[in-house]
Amino acid sequence: MFIRKTLPYAVLSACAFAQPGMAAETTDTGHEERISILAPIVVTATRQAQDSFDLPVAIDVVEKENIQDGQARMTLSESLIRVPGITAQNRTQMAQDPQISTRGFGARSSFGVRGVRVYVDGIPLTMPDGQGQPGNVDLDIVQGVEVLRGPFSALYGNSSGGVIQMLTEDAAKTPEVSAGVVFGSYGTSKESVRASGTSEGIEYLVNYSNYESDGYRDHSASSKKQGTAKFKINLNEDTKLTTLVNWFDQDAQDPLGLTRTEVAANRKQASPAAYAADTRVSRTNTQVGFNLEHKLDENNSLNLITWVGTRDNLQYLSTGGNAGRASSISREFWGSELRWNNQGLLFNKPYTFNAGLAYGKMNDDRLDTPTSRGEKSAAPTRNEKNIATNSDQYVQGKWSVLDSLDLHAGLRRTKVSLEIDDKFIASGNPDNSGNLTYEKTTPVVGAVWKVNPLLNFYANYGKGFETPTFIEVAYLNNSVNSTPNFGLKPSTSKNFEVGTKAFLSDNTQLNATLFKTLTDDEIVALSSGGTSSYINAPKTKRNGAEVSIESRLAHNISLYGAYTLLNAKFDSDYVGSAGQVNSGNTIPGTYHTQIYAEAAWKHIESGFRTAFEARHNSKAYVNDTNTDSAPSYTIFNVRAGFEQQLKSWRFSEFVRVENIFDKDYIGSVRVNDGNSRFFEPAAGRNWLLGLNANYRF
Repeated sequence: MFIRKTLPYAVLSACAFAQPGMAAETTDTGHEERISILAPIVVTATRQAQDSFDLPVAIDVVEKENIQDGQARMTLSESLIRVPGITAQNRTQMAQDPQISTRGFGARSSFGVRGVRVYVDGIPLTMPDGQGQPGNVDLDIVQGVEVLRGPFSALYGNSSGGVIQMLTEDAAKTPEVSAGVVFGSYGTSKESVRASGTSEGIEYLVNYSNYESDGYRDHSASSKKQGTAKFKINLNEDTKLTTLVNWFDQDAQDPLGLTRTEVAANRKQASPAAYAADTRVSRTNTQVGFNLEHKLDENNSLNLITWVGTRDNLQYLSTGGNAGRASSISREFWGSELRWNNQGLLFNKPYTFNAGLAYGKMNDDRLDTPTSRGEKSAAPTRNEKNIATNSDQYVQGKWSVLDSLDLHAGLRRTKVSLEIDDKFIASGNPDNSGNLTYEKTTPVVGAVWKVNPLLNFYANYGKGFETPTFIEVAYLNNSVNSTPNFGLKPSTSKNFEVGTKAFLSDNTQLNATLFKTLTDDEIVALSSGGTSSYINAPKTKRNGAEVSIESRLAHNISLYGAYTLLNAKFDSDYVGSAGQVNSGNTIPGTYHTQIYAEAAWKHIESGFRTAFEARHNSKAYVNDTNTDSAPSYTIFNVRAGFEQQLKSWRFSEFVRVENIFDKDYIGSVRVNDGNSRFFEPAAGRNWLLGLNANYRF
């Protein structure tokens, strides 16, 4: 969604020197007029729809066309690569979620997403222990993705790095059906069908897709069936209920990472250990969420969000030679959030305020069984129930104390409890039952100074809090028979941020942010023989800059660029699995420099569109000791498509070519892998071809 802003002069730089020129319209902010420019409306930063330009936070929106146009729409890494401050690496295999981190938080993760909270329409995809699963959502129906970084992300709970919220489409006003197919390199195919409309006051959207691929690398074939249904009912003029149902069933082989020698010999090969242990995953997930919105009066409303779901995950891992481990997790999870929204005048100045209560719970039945050549070969070595709960309270508000000054503040109290009920008690295997409770209050404050309608400066500060997940407390050391890691502490951080948002002309917007984060007890990974354990590094620090610029030019030409500078360092010595880690070493899995650039053009009369993309990542260290790294790379992609309208029919076609110069590069890394299988090579030149037909009744 966009708003228009007009003013008879334009800011040419963050230092705000101006030039005359532009037609105008009056605003109600005390500023007279604004230039015509794109500025997205966002809901994640304050939980109420607001103009992102006037918020003191680093927040970006990935719009529908960048999610769905010319993409397979299978992983968030496809679209998040354009957001500054975000690392979204495609592993070129589907056995793991994409490697997503923000400002270096979450870079350690080998399974799921850590340090970043993930939502869809306000419903969490992050479990109470902090592990996120963005693959639950069908990207075919996502309207936009809001990405929040920095201090204000702490208002969403035990997450230090940021918030990713996917917002699904509303149903069509007129009933319509559509079907599409996608074909691509490496035997990739995807079929999808969809129905949307409004009937007897019920808005509905139903989508189903089936994806299959042989994979770029050997032993990386995958398949995924996915369905989503969304229903919205207006119970009366003040109350509406939205129901969202997600389901998927997935099987995927895991080629594992490669050593440097193996990459040089054959980058498409799977690790020999992947064949020996037949590493793979099977998972199913079903989740139902409800959002009840009720307007009390002109100034007050209530939101009640509830969710419930189940997940079964069976992962076959390598522990060396032909040996492996089958890790089975059967999960039930549920939760609820109640929020009061209020707005009004305080000393004749407008304010917004919300307060909420949140609760979540998950029960995992976990069973670990030794395997040989990919088949279960012995009695289980781990049988336990893992129970995690979170109980949170929060308040957040904004007050426009002056026409040119807004103050923002918030506070969240988070309590996370982890309980292990050990059912595997025998000779040599004592009762490892136990529990942990983590509690923290995280305040944030911020301000935005509206220098003029074309230029804002902002600053904020907040504390962050990240608890260990069950995967991270599973093992005290790298032995599969070890006791749980009850001594692992949560990490805490202090976050500082300053930035500017400026309109450089009537069609160009610039966002720039400087940030600094100081963290105590950073959770870092140790890995050996296919088993990971985790310890706390005493101190780390992160500082950097994020810049994005977007222009909509004449003749339907658009330009976009994003730049990220990140210095993520250990700020104290400690001893890891590979030896001494020195203060000043770079946190592995982080990139000092990331650049994304895009030039796009549309020819409205013919329905033709095309875009050229460029992406650069600097080298990334793969271990805490910084003895090895994945080299830097620059790749280029191109996409093009047509759209035709024929009475009630709409047809569209696209083609996408990635890595058009066939660059050899490492798409993602496995941090601190104990077998030195750090590297996951990315695909060479590859293509996608998509066709879609839509009929409106």
